Amino acid sequence: MDIDDFDYDLPDERIAQHPATPRHSARLLVDRGPGQEPWHRRVSDLPDLLEPGDLLVVNDTRVIPARLALRRATGAAVEVLLLEARSERIWEALVRPSRRLRPGEVLAPADSGASGAGDAPELAVELRASLGEGRWEVAFAGEAPVSELLERWGQVPLPPYITAPLEDAERYQTVFARRPASVAAPTAGLHLSPSVLEALADRGVTLATVELVVGLGTFRPITVSRVEDHVMHQERFRIPPSTLELLSAARVEGRTVVAVGTTVVRTLESWAATGFSEGSTDLFIRRPHPFAVVDRLLTNFHVPRSSLLVMIDAFVGARWRDLYRTALAEDYRFLSFGDAMLLQRAAPRRDEPR
Repeated sequence: MDIDDFDYDLPDERIAQHPATPRHSARLLVDRGPGQEPWHRRVSDLPDLLEPGDLLVVNDTRVIPARLALRRATGAAVEVLLLEARSERIWEALVRPSRRLRPGEVLAPADSGASGAGDAPELAVELRASLGEGRWEVAFAGEAPVSELLERWGQVPLPPYITAPLEDAERYQTVFARRPASVAAPTAGLHLSPSVLEALADRGVTLATVELVVGLGTFRPITVSRVEDHVMHQERFRIPPSTLELLSAARVEGRTVVAVGTTVVRTLESWAATGFSEGSTDLFIRRPHPFAVVDRLLTNFHVPRSSLLVMIDAFVGARWRDLYRTALAEDYRFLSFGDAMLLQRAAPRRDEPR
């Protein structure tokens, strides 16, 4: 497949700069399958669009303040975006600009030690080794817990296409977020509010959780012309035993599994492909992926030429273009703080006749 086949024109003014308020007021484009016009609804209508007995699976990862604005000893500004913890104090990170940096350099905040810092722990980040493509292994100096350092010095790592300030950092967290680990939010889950979750439970929809630690694998752009040549970065995932039981029961009973976000799809399909409920995955979902678990998908509108859009193509087929064309014509908001779609899987499931 050619990456040009996954391009579309996205005007800047269609990229949402602020989350919907309240969360569930975001618009929802409901896919009704080939040959049928989609419905235009709100996320608040989701309970009426699902059936009693459906299994709704969410990613309960929590975003850490992973962006650090630092400086070299020369005074030059450097941004460090933490990607994944290799140990308590050693991380993989994106460091920009990276070209002139050298192993052994120590980066620190511009105002480190300045008045106003109070009793906050000092921050020093050592560049240990270049990993290529702007990635570095970095180490936090001192003994202060890294979590405390990030709370003092870190910033919420909003995507670069969001240029407006975020007044409330919790709006880049889902209401069910738990363990701090990710560097980007599972954005489809941002739409679900406590009232919607309560209405889903009243409807008879069962809620289950997984964790996929969102990192470079999710947001790294495709830079090759041949889609199949794209290499996915590994991301850690875990499916708790309670969710495994619900998934097994859903499979036996023929219940519909609804994934909230592409990170959930990647988690569930990785489990189906490997049998492992915990570990790391570099699964790149593209046509003709043999979907084994997910039947419906609640997701946002994605960046052109991205691996996420390639996944959507695998899930619904070429009609994603019609859905995106409709969304653009109807003034839907796009990307992380934008509106959502509820998609129906077009590709046969692995245990279905083809």
